[in-house]
Amino acid sequence: MPEDLLSRAGMAYAHELSFMVCFAALTAERLMIRPDPDQGTATKLIITDIIYGLAALTLLGSGIMRVLYFGQGSEFYTQNPLFWWKVGLYLSAGALSLYPTITYILWAIPLRKGEAPSVSAGVASRIGWVINIELVAFGSLPFMASLMARGVGLPG
Repeated sequence: MPEDLLSRAGMAYAHELSFMVCFAALTAERLMIRPDPDQGTATKLIITDIIYGLAALTLLGSGIMRVLYFGQGSEFYTQNPLFWWKVGLYLSAGALSLYPTITYILWAIPLRKGEAPSVSAGVASRIGWVINIELVAFGSLPFMASLMARGVGLPG
């Protein structure tokens, strides 16, 4: 057994698991978002968004570690346009997630007073659409990774 097999497999596992947690958290948020959520639902949405954020940071960190130390070598990734599309999609989803996250942070004010946040149908709908876009972006990442693993996009 190669010396670095377990560390490489462990990093790949951390990367894949963090992706699954991101996708699951986004799905849970999408199912829970609604106008004028009760205190319990609002609190669950905030906690779910925190879990999503932590998993997204773990996904980023493990991805960087795979590129630099535990994957196919940095050239394999950086010379492949699909890699840069993946990075762009990931960063775009992360940027989009700021809208729900900031909205949830603002909910902390009424929640601390023991009140439910006031959320209009328009805001809930916009958050839902943002999460839908994030889910499509995240859903395309494993397909792009599968193509990359098979050498699609490499020069020559």
